[in-house]
Amino acid sequence: MKLKNDLILRAARGEQTERTPVWMMRQAGRILAEYRAVREKAGSFIKLATTPELAAEVTVQPVDLLGVDAAIIFSDILVVPEGMGLPYEMIEQRGPVFPQTVHTLGDLEKLRIADPEEHLGYVLEAIRITKKALDHRVPLIGFAGAPFTIFCYMTEGKGSKTFSVAKKHLYTDPLFSHALLQKITDSTIAYLKAQIAAGADLVQLFDSWAGILSPEQYREFSLPYIKQICDSITEVPVTVFAKGAFFAREEIGQLSCSVVGLDWNMDISESKKLIPDKTLQGNLDPCVLYASYDQIRTEVRKMIAQFGTHPYIANLGHGVYPDTDPDKVRCFIETVKEYSEK
Repeated sequence: MKLKNDLILRAARGEQTERTPVWMMRQAGRILAEYRAVREKAGSFIKLATTPELAAEVTVQPVDLLGVDAAIIFSDILVVPEGMGLPYEMIEQRGPVFPQTVHTLGDLEKLRIADPEEHLGYVLEAIRITKKALDHRVPLIGFAGAPFTIFCYMTEGKGSKTFSVAKKHLYTDPLFSHALLQKITDSTIAYLKAQIAAGADLVQLFDSWAGILSPEQYREFSLPYIKQICDSITEVPVTVFAKGAFFAREEIGQLSCSVVGLDWNMDISESKKLIPDKTLQGNLDPCVLYASYDQIRTEVRKMIAQFGTHPYIANLGHGVYPDTDPDKVRCFIETVKEYSEK
């Protein structure tokens, strides 16, 4: 059965749309009181993410409550290392922590290439339940972390401003680094293909820590692995979002992906010139949503005008911050819809 609203899929393919489609990274989350209620019922973030019925419930909430043009499956990029045999904990106020980390080829041998059905079946089940609940209203986005970003957590063990432990490996043990990145890549390809088979209509790769690498390191330790994933996923459109990698926009634009996500530091007119043949996504600063309603409307209109006729999906330049007023989020979404109507 055909989707009632396929704006994002058409925009991803570079087709003309009646208006600009809009969704937000982290739209299923703490900005919504309804999400917090389900999270409380689950007892923890990880319990929520690994209980398919609850994950599906919070995935659908932004479609009902905010009017976005797509749902994104509620999960976490760190389920991939978990599936590979490296479990993590989510600690309040601190974020993800890995009790064990990987540093040698010997450590690497203990890890497996994740089998999506066996090790990540709860995500696939959440996708299947979500598809039924959405009832063809909007597309469902699947996602995974880009291999370098996952590498950062598996070696560092937690979030970091510099990821100096992870980067140290790139300099001191490139053999180990490439071997781990390849294992993550193989797991990610299988995982995304399984998400698509379960019902994901398009998928996004999040390279959240791309910006900590030099251009030279990015070319060696990130881009080749993202390229393998893009080349392997031929079933649905792929979006690559590499936060902070303003220096790699032209090269990302040459990958076999459909959409390139921009953060708010990436100049729109420059990005259009560097990436002329791909749909662009982004790139409002999430902090704009702390401003007055009038200011939000002004900034959103300015952004849409700058993207102009280039194939485009409206989004933030990163995830929405958890203390953002949901009414300000609605203002962003409604302004995109009203202002971009052709």
